[in-house]
Amino acid sequence: MATVPAPNPPLPSAVNGKPSRPGPDTHGSSHVRRTSTRPVKARRSRAGAAWVGICVAALLLVALIIFMLQNTQPVLVSFLGMEGSVPLAVALLIAGVGVGIIALVIGTIRITQLRRRQHGGSSRTP
Repeated sequence: MATVPAPNPPLPSAVNGKPSRPGPDTHGSSHVRRTSTRPVKARRSRAGAAWVGICVAALLLVALIIFMLQNTQPVLVSFLGMEGSVPLAVALLIAGVGVGIIALVIGTIRITQLRRRQHGGSSRTP
């Protein structure tokens, strides 16, 4: 005569090795509850900052193009003994680019000084 094995009884739930204590979530749902009513803000990322920067640059470029199209009258420009006639927008654009280059050079020099001072690469004092 063959014997049929008895079915195993269900195992009690175990929480941290204590089978007699019920778990914190006895209904089986994994719902996370918020304790605050404030909206959750998304973290800022480099990609988001780059996107905002590109949008601002595009708007400035459109404004620059409109400015150049509206200011095409020729003006007389003198610089270091040289003299010439160029459209007003081009003269102002060249002046703006020149100022930007000077600011970049001065900023690069200052950043280099600060990095050397921080890393102790230079024994000279300013």
